Amino acid sequence: QVQLMESGGGLVQNGGSLRLSCAASGSIASFYLMVWQRQAPGKRRELVGSITSGGDIVYAESVKGRFSISRDNAKNMMYLQMNSLTPEDTAVYYCHIPTGNANADMWGKGTTVTVSS
Repeated sequence: QVQLMESGGGLVQNGGSLRLSCAASGSIASFYLMVWQRQAPGKRRELVGSITSGGDIVYAESVKGRFSISRDNAKNMMYLQMNSLTPEDTAVYYCHIPTGNANADMWGKGTTVTVSS
């Protein structure tokens, strides 16, 4: 188990960029999958994208071509580079490590991204 902490959220104008970071309190090298999720106001939490320990990446259709996920196992970090942001990207963004057991999954507290029109 590690503690996760997101950072980098804020207010940005339509078309702008932000880079989110997820810092883990310990080694992430043993975790196969790391995930970014988001929850917009009044909506259900949704997948943004995921990255495996081998570097395989999957993106939600809504962010393909605009967002980029990376991870640095040496620094125990995961990143989300977000470009061409729109107001529809406004949400709380969460870092998540799934374990196959929901009770053991690891989540950060989230960082808020607000995109103004």
